[in-house]
Amino acid sequence: MVQAPDHIKSINPYVPGKPVEELERELGITGSTKLASNENPLGPSPLAVKALRKGISGLNRYPDGSCFYLRSALSEKLSVSGSDIIFGNGSNEIIELAVRTFLSPGDEAIMAHPSFVVYSMIVQAVQGKSVVVPLREWRHDLEAMAAGITDKTKIIFIANPNNPTGTINTMEEMDSFMENVPDRVLVVVDEAYYEYVRSGDYADSMSYYGLGRNILMLRTFSKIYGLAGLRVGYGIAKAEIITEMNKVRQPFNVNTLAQMAAAAALKDQAHVEKSRRTNERGIKYLYRQLKALKIDFIPSQANFIYVPLRDDAAPQLYNDLLKEGIIVRPMGPRAIRITVGLPGENKRLIEALKKIRGHYN
Repeated sequence: MVQAPDHIKSINPYVPGKPVEELERELGITGSTKLASNENPLGPSPLAVKALRKGISGLNRYPDGSCFYLRSALSEKLSVSGSDIIFGNGSNEIIELAVRTFLSPGDEAIMAHPSFVVYSMIVQAVQGKSVVVPLREWRHDLEAMAAGITDKTKIIFIANPNNPTGTINTMEEMDSFMENVPDRVLVVVDEAYYEYVRSGDYADSMSYYGLGRNILMLRTFSKIYGLAGLRVGYGIAKAEIITEMNKVRQPFNVNTLAQMAAAAALKDQAHVEKSRRTNERGIKYLYRQLKALKIDFIPSQANFIYVPLRDDAAPQLYNDLLKEGIIVRPMGPRAIRITVGLPGENKRLIEALKKIRGHYN
């Protein structure tokens, strides 16, 4: 039998949430509500849907490997050079490209815990070492992360807002942190949820990019743009960083429909604003209801809420909610993450929690 090397064998693979259809088959239920994967409950922009219909007839042709039209649209919207943008099959691929480009076996990457689990998986896949720094008060401890830099450090991952806690780091904190990062280290700031942020203290990563710092910002069309099923994300960094990453990027990595839908979605700011308002109303409703139920939660700047639990209660709560037709995301034995849904979905969640109270907090 062909054997994988030990560093591959020992990877704990990412386990995505099950599709709604599969869970309904397993449980013998219908009409379930999925609040597990931080998707936009409003769906994609009508302009994106229209672009998809238009693009179907050309699927016999390979996609544009340079993403020219999407690159041009994004460059104009963000006021950045097109040569400073890289596109991926979701921002997950860009995480992988960054690690494969800049991390050698034995090199270190610093990251927080809990945070996005894919960081450590990809680092392990290239025989790098993940240096994990616990959150402080549910936020990235940037001071401790800076203190963890060694001669072997090549990458630092910062999720802002953080997934799964929904917390952010401020501009003041980031300024202090960046002052302590040597030029040989790449700071990867994962901003998958930045469009949802309401706080005026949110760190502006673009300012460091403008100063020519070694920073790579990751963003996605999977969240507020509602295109999770098409898989398209992007990174922004100075051109010399992007040039090296493109050397390991596969050709045609973003399909034609994804490019067309994303470019169209950028034109529909009204849909983005509607999505943001829907999320803000939903999160305020859930805050009120969770407080009334005396369920602790972490205030969020994203489109989900992190609920810490006692006594390893997460598996039971997850399964109890499943029986009520509600799908949330367990985050280990002592927490769940709840995506903010439409008003009716949020209400259904609260009614289910009222029914099964006693297994949490």
